Amino acid sequence: MSRPFEILGLQQIAVGAASKEPLRKLWVDMLGLAPSGHFVSAKENVDEDIVLLGSGPFQVEVDLMQPLDPARSPRVDQPALNHVGLWVDNLALAVEWLTAQGVRFAPGGIRKGAAGHDIAFLHPKANEEFPIAGAGVLVELVQAPPAVIAAYRKGA
Repeated sequence: MSRPFEILGLQQIAVGAASKEPLRKLWVDMLGLAPSGHFVSAKENVDEDIVLLGSGPFQVEVDLMQPLDPARSPRVDQPALNHVGLWVDNLALAVEWLTAQGVRFAPGGIRKGAAGHDIAFLHPKANEEFPIAGAGVLVELVQAPPAVIAAYRKGA
């Protein structure tokens, strides 16, 4: 099976809790990850702090998330490991090809993510029309910038 795109590496993990305080205590205070940004989206019901692990093109985001409204969906704290993000060299081709193979994507299509990269989410649950999905895990495909693509290809 020939794919018209390549998954390059891990871009992020996103963890959630009812409050970000215990997440910051662990990831920033105890483990020493560097705060990098903040993102709030009423539509996605999320208040998110972005912290960073590593450096350069191999840097990985750890998104610390809490719901804006715990009574509303989506609940970014359930499950606590909310999603994983993967760098992809050509997001548009990946979405087109994966959809044609029967992979289910979450609503919203390709759009800008919290860190400013184009993203699309694979749905965690398959259905009759799209029998392939994340098997319970939300997977984010993230368009890698040119420097990340070059670094991963050089390292390969």
